[in-house]
Amino acid sequence: MARFGGLRGSKLHLAVWAEAWFGIMIFGFNQTSAGGVLADVTFNKQFPRMDTLTTSGSLQAYNAKIQGTVVAMYTLFGVFGALGCTFLGDKLGRRKTIFIASIVQAIGAILQASSFAFAQFIIGRIFLGLGTAGMVATISVWQSEVSKAENRGEHVSAFGIFCSSGMVLALFLAFGMGYTQPNSVSWRFPLIFTVLPSILVCCGIFKLPESPRWLSKQGRWEETREILGLLYDDDPHGDIVNKEVQDVQISLERASKGKGNLGAMFKMGPQRTFHRVIIAAVAQIMLQMSGINAIVYYAPSIYENQLQFSGKISSVLAASSQLALVIGSFCCAYTVDRFGRRKLMLFSASAMSICFACIAGLTSNPDNKPALKAAVFFVFLYCFVYVLGFLGIPFLYASEVAPTHLRASVCGLSTAISWLFNFLVAEVTPTAFTNLGWKYFLVFFCLNAAFVPIIYVFFPETSQRSLEEIDQIFESSTSIFDSVSVAKKLPKLHLAEHLQQEKEADVAVAEASHVEEVV
Repeated sequence: MARFGGLRGSKLHLAVWAEAWFGIMIFGFNQTSAGGVLADVTFNKQFPRMDTLTTSGSLQAYNAKIQGTVVAMYTLFGVFGALGCTFLGDKLGRRKTIFIASIVQAIGAILQASSFAFAQFIIGRIFLGLGTAGMVATISVWQSEVSKAENRGEHVSAFGIFCSSGMVLALFLAFGMGYTQPNSVSWRFPLIFTVLPSILVCCGIFKLPESPRWLSKQGRWEETREILGLLYDDDPHGDIVNKEVQDVQISLERASKGKGNLGAMFKMGPQRTFHRVIIAAVAQIMLQMSGINAIVYYAPSIYENQLQFSGKISSVLAASSQLALVIGSFCCAYTVDRFGRRKLMLFSASAMSICFACIAGLTSNPDNKPALKAAVFFVFLYCFVYVLGFLGIPFLYASEVAPTHLRASVCGLSTAISWLFNFLVAEVTPTAFTNLGWKYFLVFFCLNAAFVPIIYVFFPETSQRSLEEIDQIFESSTSIFDSVSVAKKLPKLHLAEHLQQEKEADVAVAEASHVEEVV
């Protein structure tokens, strides 16, 4: 029987795309599912220590802290999940790591949904974070390593489509199940739903190719050629595959034959590894500090408490606003390889800053009802422009700028940092809204405005380049300030062709020097 069901070329890439959809949809669903049930009456009766709707004064403030901590527990342990899968991804391969992480996520979902004790619910959040973070970090690496350079952005930035579809599903499911109250199924079913896509991920992952870059690190070159041949729909020993294999070989040889460890990430070296780790981490920090988790985790509460809509309307608006994420995701997938990563991120950061300034201004007077309604438009617009340049691109960018031999480690570390800042936002948001109100939006206005010069100065364009070509950009840089200009000047060639040009240039210089000496 033919490998991977006889799929090759675009059909095989489509199968990879579908598998990633289910995995990352779980991530989006879990990001939002807790926020979708926080306003559930039966949920608050089961866990009164998280109830901020029927309490007031000091008790409401105390419950807000408990709520923030429990919701954020998922993100805190996501840090360890991402780091753990960094190790597993290089030891066991991308597919086995995705399988294990998916199982852990499903265990967390079951523990959450079957909880009657507060402690069991917290343990469920821990398992959920461990599995979800490890899965999304590994899928990002796996998908980038099996994609072609010319459409890697389109494939991996579809992360936004996958993730936002999960967010929309979670909020609409919570809204629909709300009509089953006072039955506890109203909150238990939304929390256990991700077991289904987890089963699909586990069943499908071993029917798809392993990362050819990981196989090459293990010295399994024939398998590397076979998979590259299927992905490119070409002869495993043809010109296209030969050039890809040659680039990977050169990249591994220049990185001490691919032998890297966590300590190597904090050394500069000829490949400017630490420089690249910092860029990957900052991209992920910006992803979280853009304010999206304050909106996504607590969307129903924001519409009800800050914008003063009724409970039902707040639920509908919260779910509907996530549709703007889906629309923005499709726009991102279409534009990311056409306009590049830098332009989209610069536009997105600028637009998000404007949106938060408008939201803050419109909500500053809670008695101005028309202004509060107008703020809904800017929340929707914020969701659209956020996903256009930020939801998928930082994950894509982190995997692109990472060196070949340390890609899983760098992506795991940057994703862990991302989840750490995710925890920070999820932890402080309930208390911040309670104490600061509309002024909390100004924090994200300032942060997004600060991202614009950071992206412009430090983030080189990686669109339409092979992963090995991106290595060349950083190897040709001499400081943190010139990688952007190097990327603009460096022609789009295979790594082997770059090296050949360098050799020819060195020979020409040597010949010129010899002529001068003779003269």
